[in-house]
Amino acid sequence: MSAEQKLKDLGLELPAMVAPMANYVRFRKAGDLVFLSGQGPRNPDGSIPNGKVGGEFTTEQAYDFARNTGLGLLAAMKEAAGSLDKVEVIKLLGMVNAVPEYGDQPKVINGCSDLLVAVLGENGRHARSAVGMGSLPGNMPVEIEAIIRVLP
Repeated sequence: MSAEQKLKDLGLELPAMVAPMANYVRFRKAGDLVFLSGQGPRNPDGSIPNGKVGGEFTTEQAYDFARNTGLGLLAAMKEAAGSLDKVEVIKLLGMVNAVPEYGDQPKVINGCSDLLVAVLGENGRHARSAVGMGSLPGNMPVEIEAIIRVLP
């Protein structure tokens, strides 16, 4: 089954790509590797949620934010590779804007990781870091960047 069909079966669709917030590009290719710029979650109206995990947001809410961010990363992957069926995820860096005593960053970033595996299967399995941050741009709760490989 294609990745696009898996998205449909999950009741999901890829969001429209938004312009970068500063002087950078959405992705950069180096051979068959593609480095995706960090993304955060978007509300249905396009705005960015803001607040800290462990403060304004629960782990469960932040998991959903990471899943939402994963949809944005999938959209960038499709743009970079031409098809999600040609994507292999190599590495994720998940950053969680959290209160200092928060320690469940891996549970949050699982929102993105679980989505990638659900949509891409074995090609969605990846190495990963999940870290806490004192702040993120716009006070967003989650930011995730990725390295992918474009398959022949």
